[in-house]
Amino acid sequence: AGMQVPEYKSKPYFIVASVEMGNTTTKCILTGTDLETGQSYILGKTVSMSRDVRPPKPGETVFGATLDGTELTRESVTELVRDTLVKCHKQADLSITDDLDFVVRSTGVVAAMDSPDQVGEFIKALADGCLLAGVPPKKMTPPMGIGSLPPKLRPHSFADRLVFTGAVAGVTPPSGTTGVEMVANEMEGELAMAGIKEGAKWTPVDFRNPCISMDFGTTLDGRITSDVDPNAESPFAKTIGNFCGLAGAIPDAIIRGTGLVDKKKGTALDLFGEHCGPASTRATKKAQPYIDRCLSIIEVCEVPADRTRFGKVPVCADVAKESGIALIGVDAGVNGDKIPELEAIGAEMAQKENKAVIKEVVDRVCADIALQIIDICAEKNLLPKNSSIGFTGRAIISGNKPQYILEGVTKRGLYDEPINHLVFVDDGLARGSALMGRCMNSIGQPKCPIGGVRGGKCIMAKRQKIGK
Repeated sequence: AGMQVPEYKSKPYFIVASVEMGNTTTKCILTGTDLETGQSYILGKTVSMSRDVRPPKPGETVFGATLDGTELTRESVTELVRDTLVKCHKQADLSITDDLDFVVRSTGVVAAMDSPDQVGEFIKALADGCLLAGVPPKKMTPPMGIGSLPPKLRPHSFADRLVFTGAVAGVTPPSGTTGVEMVANEMEGELAMAGIKEGAKWTPVDFRNPCISMDFGTTLDGRITSDVDPNAESPFAKTIGNFCGLAGAIPDAIIRGTGLVDKKKGTALDLFGEHCGPASTRATKKAQPYIDRCLSIIEVCEVPADRTRFGKVPVCADVAKESGIALIGVDAGVNGDKIPELEAIGAEMAQKENKAVIKEVVDRVCADIALQIIDICAEKNLLPKNSSIGFTGRAIISGNKPQYILEGVTKRGLYDEPINHLVFVDDGLARGSALMGRCMNSIGQPKCPIGGVRGGKCIMAKRQKIGK
């Protein structure tokens, strides 16, 4: 009979912990990438509610708050991160000092901050939490050379032939003329896109550049990448667009209004969970007037150049305009000031309709926001025939939303076979962190490339050429 040893302890696996504190949940997700095939598996996952972070102690400075108003201090964030990391490793029976290879940390709590700089404080607090949990600092930064990698990874790393230049998943970040980040959640958009590319490896869809990726968490993030000319010297795609604004906060507002979940901090997930059946025609018919009213409150558009915030997220819309980057946002009124109107519609539905109708309203409204974003991209010619569209985040992959989006894209006739151009991925951020860890350590898999253009070949040879 003997003891069973999990494969990720006996074969070469690259194990990454993604620590992410969002407006709604704080997660630690452990992913293991099989270095022989390049596929990532989720080894363990611990999710706690961000609203359960301990209240500030006397003498601590509050440096920000989540969208629902939970106050954060550097110390309280540090402790929450430490506890989540330790708990996650314990459940997966892995040791932080021996088994873990890399940690990537990110945050979605940017909407309640005043400037993209404040996010830096936050990332430092996340780093402190990792250090307190016993993660050595070298597992949080790119290695200086192949010699500083652990022996089990060396045969799989190309760090001796390539230089990590900051491009993750074959895409260079947008560099403004000033070097300012254009949206506060730039890093999240980068991770979401990388994660959708990794998730698509499990499907028949070739999700490489050019592509659009959207992450509908509590807030919206994501990016648009360019096509790459096969004769160009640089094989990387450029970031030509960013998304920002409200996403899951919209269905959350409708659901809070119904009074069926906690008035201050409830979310749509609390009510519906993740699974569901198709909607009845009756529910769809009854939902229509409410859907139209919700959509008239929500604005999806290109962010005007004079805005410093859009949908509560700090942006530098003027810099984006100068750099020629499309900044597309979602808002309810101005910076969410019409959220109470969405809550009122929820309250009205709670009195007159059943749960099936409420659910249908939420699904249709979210799907419609995504389709409006796709329309803006199509208008601006950012959707060539060889592009793909990917989604992740709780407010867009749950319920019947994927089906409604596929129907909408089919109806618009953007692609000959839309089913080969759309992909929905769970835990995009965690998968993206696993991939970012691999990019920093140059652990690619040329037989199963993630960078490069849809239908094209691996870009490693070109990267070596520029490196010299």
